[in-house]
Amino acid sequence: MPAGLALSCSLARTIVDFQFMSIERLKRITVEEGKCGGRPCIRGFRLRVSDVLDLLAGGASFEEILADYPFLEREDILAAIEYAARQADHSVLHAS
Repeated sequence: MPAGLALSCSLARTIVDFQFMSIERLKRITVEEGKCGGRPCIRGFRLRVSDVLDLLAGGASFEEILADYPFLEREDILAAIEYAARQADHSVLHAS
């Protein structure tokens, strides 16, 4: 197999793995009517995505957050960050 083709196959496999991981990670974010005002939460717990983001923005480390919320996993924090990134990824229309 030519080197360029091997690299292309490897890159394509990495992209597919990343997309699968992202979908699996985002499944950790739940929205339930009547829970936290219908806001996105972590795995059905009453801990909102925005709570995790506020903790990170305030300077808390992953380790501090995980110690304070023992039911959380590292992947939950990454899911909150990824969810926020996807929510912010849209065009902004300006009035003319």
